Amino acid sequence: MLQIQSKKMMLPLAVCLMSLAISPVVTHAEGMETGSIAARQAADQKAALAKKAADRQKAAEEKLKAAQAQVQETPKAVEDATKVLELQK
Repeated sequence: MLQIQSKKMMLPLAVCLMSLAISPVVTHAEGMETGSIAARQAADQKAALAKKAADRQKAAEEKLKAAQAQVQETPKAVEDATKVLELQK
């Protein structure tokens, strides 16, 4: 009789233990990302930062070229103004 009662208790006990053993895995897996997803996101972030740095570098170069062009045109403008003044005299 003891064997019958123990068999009746084994099935519910086994079901409870299995559900307890599986539940932490399920709850932890929902909030975590897999390694490949995290690696992809890190690579995307690095690419975005590199693109932003390249854009900044390009903008700085364009600004420098514009400043150099303005400096080169300034003496020409002064020469033109002096020629106009000389012609008016």
